[in-house]
Amino acid sequence: MKSDVKYFRCEIKDRIATVALDRPERKNPLTFDSYAELRDWFRDLHYADDVDAVVFASNGGNFSSGGDVHDIIGPLTRMSMKELLAFTRMTGDLVKAIVNCGKPVIAAIDGVCVGAGAIIAMASDLRIATPEAKTAFLFTRVGLAGCDMGACAILPRIIGQGRAADLLYTGRAMSAEEGHAWGFHNRLVPAGDLDAEAQALAQRIAAGPNFGHMMTKTMLAQEWSMSIEQAIEAEAQAQAICMQTADFERAYNAFVAKEKPVFEGD
Repeated sequence: MKSDVKYFRCEIKDRIATVALDRPERKNPLTFDSYAELRDWFRDLHYADDVDAVVFASNGGNFSSGGDVHDIIGPLTRMSMKELLAFTRMTGDLVKAIVNCGKPVIAAIDGVCVGAGAIIAMASDLRIATPEAKTAFLFTRVGLAGCDMGACAILPRIIGQGRAADLLYTGRAMSAEEGHAWGFHNRLVPAGDLDAEAQALAQRIAAGPNFGHMMTKTMLAQEWSMSIEQAIEAEAQAQAICMQTADFERAYNAFVAKEKPVFEGD
């Protein structure tokens, strides 16, 4: 997987990719270029055999301030409908790329996490935050609808319909404590521990059966549109496939030998 990206930070070490937006002086806004490059990077990640987990990190005390006011919002006011639809489809494609990348994604959230930044956190599989994290879906505050980049579909599944409606109608900030109580944040950690905690969680996941993790992520995404009967059948097929992996046999042999299994992802 390539780490020589231009519009965001990326480091790959020990099969964990750590990415972050890289404009800390402006609280890490997104631009047309960073949107597109992130979308393409996450699309390619689906085919990468050298990455088992991703940490989407904060930078300079903030996660992301969303779409850049000058680089994105200003130009949008001068675009045609066709150009606007191309843009909104492109931003939605970033969410689809994160959801479909086949690797668990951990958002490590500090400080400002708003607009499209909040959407990236929402699209991640797991979220670790600091007490200073403030998450807001700001779209109505700039005269738009709250239904941006899948927010009306995904956010209610994480925190519930009523809570999502509160955030999406008002555009207000959700405190870290609210986010934790509502299930948006999996855990809260001191700011000084955020990076280490996110990396430790990524390492724990990367040490697991990674083909199984891919299958888990796939089914978590797909089963929302299935009936219970369809989901049970889909899981039966998925698990039967996983039972053919070498990791399944490794786990059995380790259990018999009273050892901890060492998974290799095949």
